[in-house]
Amino acid sequence: MNTTVLFLHSIMRWLIVLAGLWAVLRAWKGVNGKTPFTPADNKAGLFYMIFPDVQLLLGLILYFVTSALTKAAMANMGAAMKDGQLRFWAVEHLTLGLLAIILAHIGRSKVKKAPTDAAKHKAGLIFFGLSFLLVILLAVMVVSKGRGWFPSL
Repeated sequence: MNTTVLFLHSIMRWLIVLAGLWAVLRAWKGVNGKTPFTPADNKAGLFYMIFPDVQLLLGLILYFVTSALTKAAMANMGAAMKDGQLRFWAVEHLTLGLLAIILAHIGRSKVKKAPTDAAKHKAGLIFFGLSFLLVILLAVMVVSKGRGWFPSL
């Protein structure tokens, strides 16, 4: 089961990268081109909020149910904090992911509440952009920890 959930979690990161890129580019276009906020802009932000939520669910299954790595870290958190690999998977990965999700949710809320199209695009660019930077940082860090760019079964 761990392999399947890990595979899905790895595939989902690419959907998040694509959705994030889409949301940020649409917001950038809206800010720079002073274009109206369209249903496509709304969908881009919505997908960028939903995909990380699914990723979080898969990650929590890995974190608390199936991963031997996080079970080992939780068994001795003091030792895990001294081991860069264990610390990354037990603390840093989860923290960066949660921050990215929180920023995406704040962005979605700000976009929905903004009174003008320009304000919607600006809020999307700021919050989706910050979230996307964390997603890219996290993806690069995951690769650097030996998981690779593409998942394998």
